[in-house]
Amino acid sequence: MAALTSTCVLCQYRMSLQTLRPLPTQPWQQVRGMSQMQQRRRLPSRIALSPDVARNNSPRDSSPRSRNSPFGGTNMREVPDSIHAEKAERERRSRLKSVRASRHSPFAAMNRRTAPESSQVRRPSQAQLKRTTGGRDGGKEAADTRQEGFKALKMQRSLAEISYRARGDTKERIAGIEAFDEFDLLPSVKEAVAIQALAGLEEVAPTPIQSLTIPALLGQDLGGGRRRKRAIETEQKGFEQFLMAAETGSGKTLAYLLPVLDAIKRAEVADPDIAAYEATKVATRTPTSSWSSGVADLPRSNAPHPTSARPRAIVLLPTSELVTQVGLLAKRLSFTVKFRSTMISSAYSGVVIRNRLFNPSGLDLLVSTPHLLNSIAESDPNILSRVTHLIVDEADSLLDRSFGPTTTAIIDRATPSLEKLVLCSATIPRFLDTYLRKRYPDMTRLVTPNLHAIPRRVQLGVVDIEKQPYSGNKSLACADTIWSIGKAAAEHTISHTPSSSSSFSSSSSSSSSSSSSSPSSSSVSSETSEKLEVKRILVFVNEREKAQEVATYLVTKGIDAMALSRDTPERQQSEILEMFTSTKEITAPNPTFAPTSPSSQHTSSSLSSSSSSSPFSTPFIPNYRPANSTPTPPKRKLPNTKVLVTTDLTSRGIDTVAVRHVILYDVPNSSIDFIHRLGRTGRMGRRGRGIVLVGKKDRKDVVKEVREGMFMGKALI
Repeated sequence: MAALTSTCVLCQYRMSLQTLRPLPTQPWQQVRGMSQMQQRRRLPSRIALSPDVARNNSPRDSSPRSRNSPFGGTNMREVPDSIHAEKAERERRSRLKSVRASRHSPFAAMNRRTAPESSQVRRPSQAQLKRTTGGRDGGKEAADTRQEGFKALKMQRSLAEISYRARGDTKERIAGIEAFDEFDLLPSVKEAVAIQALAGLEEVAPTPIQSLTIPALLGQDLGGGRRRKRAIETEQKGFEQFLMAAETGSGKTLAYLLPVLDAIKRAEVADPDIAAYEATKVATRTPTSSWSSGVADLPRSNAPHPTSARPRAIVLLPTSELVTQVGLLAKRLSFTVKFRSTMISSAYSGVVIRNRLFNPSGLDLLVSTPHLLNSIAESDPNILSRVTHLIVDEADSLLDRSFGPTTTAIIDRATPSLEKLVLCSATIPRFLDTYLRKRYPDMTRLVTPNLHAIPRRVQLGVVDIEKQPYSGNKSLACADTIWSIGKAAAEHTISHTPSSSSSFSSSSSSSSSSSSSSPSSSSVSSETSEKLEVKRILVFVNEREKAQEVATYLVTKGIDAMALSRDTPERQQSEILEMFTSTKEITAPNPTFAPTSPSSQHTSSSLSSSSSSSPFSTPFIPNYRPANSTPTPPKRKLPNTKVLVTTDLTSRGIDTVAVRHVILYDVPNSSIDFIHRLGRTGRMGRRGRGIVLVGKKDRKDVVKEVREGMFMGKALI
């Protein structure tokens, strides 16, 4: 009791509360219970994760986690190896880029002990090898085609590159061909070459493009100068494709016409339809006994020929002028070879075109323009059902954006019966080279060694119109140049006797007077002094509106000039071209005057003779002038020249053999135009001269490089 009284009241109260629940029997248990009660009362200060959270016991996590999902990179403790590889690749590219940039700095080559690997000569790629015309094996020397001397022309590079190795191989291959007799042509075709095509020539030898094309189209190999037949497969897949490219005036038309005519005649003999038609024609003839004597047998059958409106060969040309030129050549050859040919273009009416196509006697060779032929083929598809040879002349024009879809449609329509497709061109532009390599990868290319090179026999002169006395007047410079040509031509008169010749200078008159004792010499002298040779000159402009303007100006300067463009009527175009494509010499009366140039007009007297007996004392009337305009008679006149001011309409394909002078009033826009315009002179081995009028706004560096390339015999780019 005493023990209970010694306890304080507060302790007694606590002890009374403990009696309500069982207390631990041992003292250490009491201490443990109190500590656990305090831990249960204390709230945790933070949330701690269990160490088992990072343990991966789920079977679906055994596969690698995909990084393409939105949460692909979460809960990863290590960086994947792919990220390390990408980072290393980015660092390597960054270092390489900085090194390349440092090479172009002013001090890039300092403190170097060895040459970098990039400075070594790299081999040409496969694409560069395919762009060469030497084929898959002949294009190994593509790097040699770089023209180190051309800088300005590289900025407007428009022509496909041709390796010098391919040019050299071609020259060796055709070196042994000297006559048409080496070709496997029919005797009638060989006879037509000497009698009709090249009549009047003493030595008839094939040109380089003819030596390449004729054997290739005939399937003949003339390697080493000896004739060997090449084995031709009887079953061919598709048709053969050929690209023949040669410089202007090299005889490309005759190169593809001769093999085509040979194939037409051989197919005519083997055609059963023609044999049956001829047999029926002979069997149905009316006997001559029922008619009077001397009248031939008349057929009673009205059946048309099997080849009526179904030709075997077609030649496509861009203009009606070229259609007329090629059609006339084919007509001349038909006199000896005996085949039927016709030409159609926009220059003929619909009735004439229909009568020519549906001629009852048949049709073997058709010369036409693409648009006209395509419109006929849409209404009558059978016109292309028997075509075995399709020639696309001036292929660089017929396969461009304007003619390309129409020409391609004709080729597709003729494909079922087509055996040979021949593309012909004087240049191979880069767009044409790319197009042919994609569409016809197996095409055989027949390229001459001098392709894209203007012949060295053509001299190129430059006239600076900014100098005196022109002072920027290009028309005055053109007129003065023509007067200079006429003055030089007046010094050489033409005689009716080939062996006689005289000069227009005063020395000739004195020599003729001293030899007046000889009647024959005096007659020749008087005869030669009455005629002058007329020089035919072409003037090229870039715009057709400028053609009429320049022609009118030249007429006012006493020059017989005319304009030719798309605005000129078709009939007048034929008359004008006939004058400049004819090989016949044109003469004019020889007045006694001393020609002077327009630049010195203020110091010279009148060129015309004041005598009434002079043939040029009457007012000068040009043969061409604008409508509703009365020309003012010029004070001076130049009778021994005829000038044609034209555009690119006559720069392609027109055979202007008689033209010796070409004036480029405007600087051509590309090297392709240079080749075609200057190609109107110096044709068929003749000499020619070109003159360029250069002004302040013209590219003098381009003209300089073209002139240097012509002098060195280089191919333009």
